[in-house]
Amino acid sequence: MKITILTLFPEMFDGFFSNSIIKRAIAKKLVEVKIVNIRDFTKDKYGRVDSAPVGGGSGLIMKCQPIIDCLNSVKTDNSHVILLSPRGKKYCQKHAHEYQNSGKDLIIICGHYEGIDERVNKYVDELVSIGDYILTGGEIGAMTISDSIIRLIDGAIASESVVEESFENGLLEYPQYTEPFSFNDDKIPDILYSGNHTAIKKWRQKKALELTREYRPDLFANYKLDKTDIKLIKEIDDGVTPKWETDAIEKGHKFIKKDQ
Repeated sequence: MKITILTLFPEMFDGFFSNSIIKRAIAKKLVEVKIVNIRDFTKDKYGRVDSAPVGGGSGLIMKCQPIIDCLNSVKTDNSHVILLSPRGKKYCQKHAHEYQNSGKDLIIICGHYEGIDERVNKYVDELVSIGDYILTGGEIGAMTISDSIIRLIDGAIASESVVEESFENGLLEYPQYTEPFSFNDDKIPDILYSGNHTAIKKWRQKKALELTREYRPDLFANYKLDKTDIKLIKEIDDGVTPKWETDAIEKGHKFIKKDQ
């Protein structure tokens, strides 16, 4: 897969693409990333890429000529072009999968200043927003989208890590813990030391349901509960420790840690 980012500020991406998962994916040639400077394409005799809006108004608007010529220099028949815009669909994990599985090379155009010339919209395939808030430019959004896609590419990270992350199955991720067992009298749940992986998986699903309902009711409302989920929700609402959990803890008692 190839991701091409059109920007006025290429230097903003130096650290992003030279660290962690992204760096390894590029080194393993799982993805090709290209940063193109829109400024290199301006025909303005003073080298400008922006100007005041026609008809008056505050701020500066990115001119259409440099953006469109920059886009045409990299676009192919296999390109899918997106423009980061508040008009666009709100980006989510589903879209990351769609882009990663599309077989298309992605071109991301980063706006800046007070906006871009309206005519640029005619040259893109899709408008995308990463949220309802204001940023200085589209560069952070381009990093967000690139990161979310690259981590899904086979070989970028362990496949099991992707499956269990928040949003992958429509729920927030279950709670995670590290040693020590007790920290400031706050202890890791005994079930996680039981050695009963079936019970642990069930407990984690229960906690994912509980957290999603509490913190992201919008996600929970769209999640399709199966029969097991319905039983787990009832256990949460009843406020009791179910027999399957107490049995798992009792049988695995020798693995349960005591206060340390």
